[in-house]
Amino acid sequence: MFPADAGYQALQAFATSIGIGLLIGLERERQSDIKAGLRTFALVGLLGCICALLAQLTDSGWILAAGLLAIAAMIISAHVSDPLDTGDPGTTSVVALLVCYALGAMVWFGHGSSAVMLAIATTVLLYFKAELHGISRSLTPVDLLSILQFGVLALVILPILPDRNFGPYETLNPRNIWLMVVLISGVSLAGYAALRIVGARHGAALIGLFGGLVSSTATTMIFARHARAHEALARTAMVVILLANMVVLLRLSIVTFVVAPAVLLPLLSVLGLGMLLGVVATLWGWRQLEAGDNLPLPHVANPTEIKTAIGFGILYALVLVLSAWLQDIAGSRGLYLLALASGLTDVDAITLSSLRMFGMEKLAANETVTAITLATLSNLAFKTGLVVVIGGKALARITLPGFLSIATGLIGGLLLMMS
Repeated sequence: MFPADAGYQALQAFATSIGIGLLIGLERERQSDIKAGLRTFALVGLLGCICALLAQLTDSGWILAAGLLAIAAMIISAHVSDPLDTGDPGTTSVVALLVCYALGAMVWFGHGSSAVMLAIATTVLLYFKAELHGISRSLTPVDLLSILQFGVLALVILPILPDRNFGPYETLNPRNIWLMVVLISGVSLAGYAALRIVGARHGAALIGLFGGLVSSTATTMIFARHARAHEALARTAMVVILLANMVVLLRLSIVTFVVAPAVLLPLLSVLGLGMLLGVVATLWGWRQLEAGDNLPLPHVANPTEIKTAIGFGILYALVLVLSAWLQDIAGSRGLYLLALASGLTDVDAITLSSLRMFGMEKLAANETVTAITLATLSNLAFKTGLVVVIGGKALARITLPGFLSIATGLIGGLLLMMS
């Protein structure tokens, strides 16, 4: 007999495993000519929980394995004796049933929360079958190569790098440097994938948002050229460019949250004001938008290419050493000068190096925020030059007020933080 508390916990586990089965089975019930529906999945989830209980009581994992094999044999034999009319071999339903059994066992062993989350993820994967097939068919060889290369960066190279400090000022940690490469590549890959999935037909807003995740510089350049060639679409280009450059602020916030969460709040007080004024300027342009449906996509290089990743790693390491050296000989002013110089073309490297120095207690939080803000302002000045030179007067006249609004917000937020 179970004690009262143990009995209640057992009933709770059984109910959770049945609920998991019902959730997955509800989705499977929608399919035509099914071999396992709502009740079958609920019972399989419960069976997994019961087999886990018996395995624990008898101290024998064979009971759990036998249950899994029995479920597999049952559903496979059902498909063999009566194939689906659609010609589908039904392997997805077989795997889903085995997953349901395993999740039921997880619940008994005290991993109920994880099992429920996995059940929801499983149901989502099953429900969005058509959409996932559509995405996979739209992937080009370059897209697949990007995903594989990111796997190499994150799962092959990163684990084998030493986690020790080397070099001048003990600033070079190979694993930390490569982790930053993986972080930036991952954010860029997410934007790149979203941009490919969205395509050009979904308008300026999404292209600006996802283009900013991949490369705000590339997005600014391509739409500046587009505005010069088609002056009627200058306002569309303005909205895309402003959104892409505001996403830079969001991207920096995400990176800061991952690398140095303690800096996030003061940084948001600065970046948030810049983003707020930028949103106001963008909405003003949006109200007067006369966009066409055929917008060009920013042409960006493979964001996870090994050569690109190594190049960013070298740049980040160089900025890290220079930051430590200038901080040593000239204090925070030396770092600020470096931020202004390096931020012209790449704001990620100086941001990550500043956050790294904060983590090593070589920079205070306000100094870190100041360096990141100066690099962002420098980068914004560079984009202003691109708009003026490449886009021409028509684009510059409507885009520069938006850039000025973002810069005003950044400078105002920085002054408020320092006061």
